[in-house]
Amino acid sequence: MKITKKSKSKIFAPLRKISKETRMSEILMKKPEAARLLVDAGMHCIGCPMAMQETIEQGCLSHGMTEKQIDKLIKELNKK
Repeated sequence: MKITKKSKSKIFAPLRKISKETRMSEILMKKPEAARLLVDAGMHCIGCPMAMQETIEQGCLSHGMTEKQIDKLIKELNKK
């Protein structure tokens, strides 16, 4: 993969506000400290290649979380 100025700025751009559509890979790449919150929420598969392509909502739903629990987790992720 050739890294261009445009792709480099995209990789190192600040993380926008986390939403249900934010991919797990984006969260962990730009905010690695979020890993602890995700593991504490029961998402122990954050290192799995398949999990990296999921949105946070998809990952949470596949782990049996309710919409209310997902909203609470996203709120916590945006605090840090």
